[in-house]
Amino acid sequence: MNEHLPTSVALRQRVALRDSTAGLFRDANSLEELLPFTVSLVRSRIALQKAVQIRHAAYARHVPVFAESLRQPESTDSDDGVVVLLAESKLDGTPLGTMRIQTNCFAPLSVEQSIELPSSLRERPLAEATRLGVTDGHIGRVVKSVLFKAYYQYCLHAGIEWMVIAGRSPIDRQYDRLLFNDVYPNLGYVPLRHANNMPHRIMSFEIATARARWTQANHPLLGFMCETHHPDIDITGVRPSLAQQFALPQPADAIPFSM
Repeated sequence: MNEHLPTSVALRQRVALRDSTAGLFRDANSLEELLPFTVSLVRSRIALQKAVQIRHAAYARHVPVFAESLRQPESTDSDDGVVVLLAESKLDGTPLGTMRIQTNCFAPLSVEQSIELPSSLRERPLAEATRLGVTDGHIGRVVKSVLFKAYYQYCLHAGIEWMVIAGRSPIDRQYDRLLFNDVYPNLGYVPLRHANNMPHRIMSFEIATARARWTQANHPLLGFMCETHHPDIDITGVRPSLAQQFALPQPADAIPFSM
């Protein structure tokens, strides 16, 4: 951990969380689409319990033994540099999905417990998504897409340069389709300590070139990600302990998008 400290300090000085402002990153020509649910940062114990509830239920469908360890909040949920997203039904507040986002501004990413990232990534502002869980059925697939957009927006908002994610088979194919790349193309699947040693592919995604790559690929999610304003996604604002650590302006080469 001490070996990581100089990098963490440097990242705290480079990464910025901007103030919450109306229309942040919003394209004036973007369409507006309302959702039947909201996605926001967990800011209360009740909201965290809802996130844990849907997290456990989602993992129980696929990895029931591991899911037993996810019945309660994890210590990582409240670490500095970590936020938890929660999707809730507008109708009755039922939790529909969750994702945890960890930056490397205070400590190494969870994936670094199991693999050393290349210095080209390790020394840059990163954000790893873990503990993704959504409700079953069609609405769950929609929630998953919106959570990914919220993850992307959070990275832009926080000045993150690379998204990092670990995908087990066959979920990793979803990240292939989103144009994530393997960090080590010839490595294959790696057992991860924070995922009960289940084998995962370690993948990354560069924020600054996202829109250009999606456009070049004529990606079906381009309009959803970059040309549609979803007011039900709110990733602005952070816990005070986080806000005090981020102070620099947004990088000039960041690509604006709707929010």
